[in-house]
Amino acid sequence: MPAQTDTLPHSPPAPHGKSDRTDRLRIVPVRRTGQWAAAAAVLALLALVLNSVVRNDAFQWDVVAEYLTTAAVLRGLGLTLWLTALVMVLGFALGTLLAVLRLSANRVLQAVSWGYIWLFRSTPILVQLLFWFNIGALYPEILGVRTVNLLGPVTVAVVGLTLHEAAYAAEVVRGGILSVERGQIEAAQSLGLGPWRRFRRIVLPQAMRSIVPPAGNMLIGTLKGTSIVSIIAVQDLLYSVQLVYHRTYQVIPLLLVATLWYAAVTSLLGIGQHYVERHYARGTAGAR
Repeated sequence: MPAQTDTLPHSPPAPHGKSDRTDRLRIVPVRRTGQWAAAAAVLALLALVLNSVVRNDAFQWDVVAEYLTTAAVLRGLGLTLWLTALVMVLGFALGTLLAVLRLSANRVLQAVSWGYIWLFRSTPILVQLLFWFNIGALYPEILGVRTVNLLGPVTVAVVGLTLHEAAYAAEVVRGGILSVERGQIEAAQSLGLGPWRRFRRIVLPQAMRSIVPPAGNMLIGTLKGTSIVSIIAVQDLLYSVQLVYHRTYQVIPLLLVATLWYAAVTSLLGIGQHYVERHYARGTAGAR
């Protein structure tokens, strides 16, 4: 009797070439027709705007080129840069002190710091400048010194902007300090480091990662915000171009002169901010 063999069921053979096609699936990229159409529309709109700006005679680009580097404009630009730098240094120095007081365990110091921040963040900077400019009307004499005409426009600008800036700087510094892990401070305490060394060597370097981005924005905002001092006749960049167009009646081109200088300086500050942020972000996932 012949031996029986078991046969296993098997699937029918695939048509010729079908397995090759399934092995090599073609990846089709997603078509983003809408995005490309929107991008093309935006580029076309930007081209129209740029063409309008360049070819519009009302902008008087020849006048802009004539006054862009005049002595009066450059003096105004120099005062603007000096005022911005001084206000930022003094503002952050006072703001750091306020932040430390706000974080102290003493309720009185906390209250004083909170009250200062509340007051100067609650009133417009223009009101504060006008208040300091007219301080002689409230206190004609302080400690035997007559205050009338004691503070010149530049001094008023420095005082007013610094006190205003310190209120915002205090919150920036406080947020940076709070971003440092408590374990880092406890480890420094266990090593016997004093409060000042803990702050300078441990807390501040780590807090700078959180402080630098908003501080950079504050710097750019302060640069542009100094234009408000023209209201008290401080000859900054804006006031300098105003003096010119009040004489020549060429308002638009002189305003463009100020705009170009503000844009150039803020662009340089933005580049510097990028590199400072990258320096303090070393060793973190966000560093690039």
